[in-house]
Amino acid sequence: MCLTGVDYFSTLGYQPGIAALAAGALAPFATLVLVLVTLFGALPMYRRVAEESPHGDGSISMLERLLSYWPSKFLVLSLIGFVATGFIITITLSAADAAAHLTENPLLREALSGHQVGVTLVLLCLLGAVFLKGFKEAIGIAVVLVLAYLGLSLVVIVKGLELVAAQPQVIHDWTALLGRTYLTPLALIGGALLVFPRLALGLSGFETGVVVMPLIRGDANDTETRPTGRIRNGKKLLTTAALLMSVFLLTSSLATTLLIPPEEFQPGGAANGRALAYLAHENLGELMATAYDISTISILWFAGASAMAGLLNIVPRYLPRYGMAPEWSRAYRPLVLIFLLMSVLVTVAFQANVDRQAAAYATGVLAMMTSAAVAVALTARRRKQRPLAVAFGLISAVFIYTSAVTINSDPQGLFIALLFIAIVLALGISSRISRSFELRVSSVQLDESAKALLCEFPIRPLRLVSHHPGRSSFEEYHKQELRVRQMVHLPDEQPFLFLEVELDDASEFTDVVEVSGFKVGPYGVLKARGSSVPNTIAAVMLHLRGKGAPPQVYMRWSEESPLPLALDFLIGGRGDVPPLTREILRRAEPARDRRPIVHVGG
Repeated sequence: MCLTGVDYFSTLGYQPGIAALAAGALAPFATLVLVLVTLFGALPMYRRVAEESPHGDGSISMLERLLSYWPSKFLVLSLIGFVATGFIITITLSAADAAAHLTENPLLREALSGHQVGVTLVLLCLLGAVFLKGFKEAIGIAVVLVLAYLGLSLVVIVKGLELVAAQPQVIHDWTALLGRTYLTPLALIGGALLVFPRLALGLSGFETGVVVMPLIRGDANDTETRPTGRIRNGKKLLTTAALLMSVFLLTSSLATTLLIPPEEFQPGGAANGRALAYLAHENLGELMATAYDISTISILWFAGASAMAGLLNIVPRYLPRYGMAPEWSRAYRPLVLIFLLMSVLVTVAFQANVDRQAAAYATGVLAMMTSAAVAVALTARRRKQRPLAVAFGLISAVFIYTSAVTINSDPQGLFIALLFIAIVLALGISSRISRSFELRVSSVQLDESAKALLCEFPIRPLRLVSHHPGRSSFEEYHKQELRVRQMVHLPDEQPFLFLEVELDDASEFTDVVEVSGFKVGPYGVLKARGSSVPNTIAAVMLHLRGKGAPPQVYMRWSEESPLPLALDFLIGGRGDVPPLTREILRRAEPARDRRPIVHVGG
C-alpha cells in the first residue's frame, strides 16, 4: 500500500491548492464530488480489476481478452502509450514538484533559486539509483516516507481545523460567500460537478495499485490461475488507500480553503501547489514546518517509485510477448535506465514546470481509468451480469465525460499521449520486423498419437512433406505424393510423413506448438498448430532431429509475388514458406551438419 501510496498520497502536496485555484470557495464541495467518485466509482471498479487481473496486468489484459488477433494487440499498444504517458509524467511531475518545494523553502530559497531543472534532474537520478540498487530497498523507503508524510499531514490538518473551530467567523464568511455566488443548492451542486474534472489528479494511484499486485502476499493454497488470497488482500489495499485518501482530501481542502487567502493560491503565490506546506509554516513554527517540507519533498520525489514499479511490471508482460521489444527488455535494470532517460528528456523539454505537465498527467491517468471502467463494464455485459454492466456503464460515462472535458480544456496532454503512442507503435513494429526470423516457438509438444506415428517411421533421415491443411482426402495425399516424388526424384521405397500446419493467432509472437498424428490410408500425417507456418515447420524439425542425420522437409515454390508474401509473413504468419523456413533454421542452428534440410522444387 505504501508503494502505491507514494503516488496516491503524495497528491496531497498539490491537490488542495489545485482545488482552491480551480473552484475557489467551492473547493470543499468539488473535493466531496471527487471523494464520492473515488469511493463509489473508482474503488468498486478497481476492486473488480483486481479480481479479474490479479497478476499485475491491470485493466489492459481485460481489454485484450475482449478482442483477438491484431486489433487486440494495437489496442494494448495504444493503451501502453497512455500508461507510459501517465507513469513517465508521474515520475517527472512529482520530481519537479519536489524540486519546487525545495526551492521555495525559506532556508534554501536563496541558494537554489533558478536551479529548478538541475534539482529535478538530481532527484530523478537518485530515484533511478534506488531502483538500480534493488526493488526491496524501494519498498522499504516507501513505507518510511508514507508513514512520516501522513503523520505530519495529519498534524497540519488537525491544527488547521482547530483554528477554524476557534474562529467561527471564518466559517460564516465562507458560507456567506457561497450563498452570494450560488443562489440555490442545485446551483452549488452543478458548480461542483462542473469543476470536478479539474480535480481528477486526486484519482491517481488506483492503476498502480493493481499493477503491483504480484508483490502482495496471498494464501498458502493460492494457485497461479486463482490466487484467492492475493485478490482478497489486493482489495483490502485498494479500499484502505481510498478511505485514507478520502479523509485527507476532504479535511485538507476544508482547512486550506477556509484559512488561506485566495490570492495566495494564484501562480506565484506562497500557497500555489503547496497549500498544506503554507499552513505548516504559518501555524506550526519553522522547525515543524521544515520537517513537513522535508517529508513532502521526500514523498513527492519518491512518488515516481510506484510509477516506475508499474512500468517495470507492464512493459515486460506485453511487448516481448508480441515480439515488439527485444528479449533483454524483460530484464530489470536496463528498463530502469531507459525509463530514467525518458524522464530526463521530458523534464528538460518541460523545463521542470509542474503546471505545463499537469495536462499530460491528467490525460494519461484519466485514459487508464476510462479504459478500466470500459473493460469492467464490457466484461460484466459479456457475462450477462446486467445490474453490474449498467452500474459500471454509468461509471464509464463519468470517466469518459471527465476525460473529454480535460482534453477539451487543454489538448496538449492528448498530443503528448499520442506522441508516446506513436513512439510505442514505431518501436514495436520495427522490433517485430527485425525479430521476424527468430525461432518464435517456446516449445513443441507431441501428443500420444504423434508419438505413435513417429514410432512407425524409425528410418533416418526422417522425411516430411509439407501439405496444405484441409485437403485431407486420400486422393489429395496421393496426388501430393506423386508430385513430390517427381519434383525432387524421391525414390518410391523412401517413406515420408506429411506435415500440416494450422495457423493459430498469427499476431502472437511466441507460441507453444502442439502436434498430433493420424493416418489416411497408408499415409501418416503430423498436424501442428502454431502462430506462423515457417516457424512452426522449423520448430517441429528441430524438435524431431535425433543423433543421426537431421530431418528433411520437401516443399514447393510459391507462385505469388515477393512483396505480398513478405507482408503475409509479417502479419498473417504464412508468406513464402520455403526460404523463410530455411532462414529461420539457419539462424537457429549455426552448425550445418546439425541443421535440418529444406528441399524445394517447382
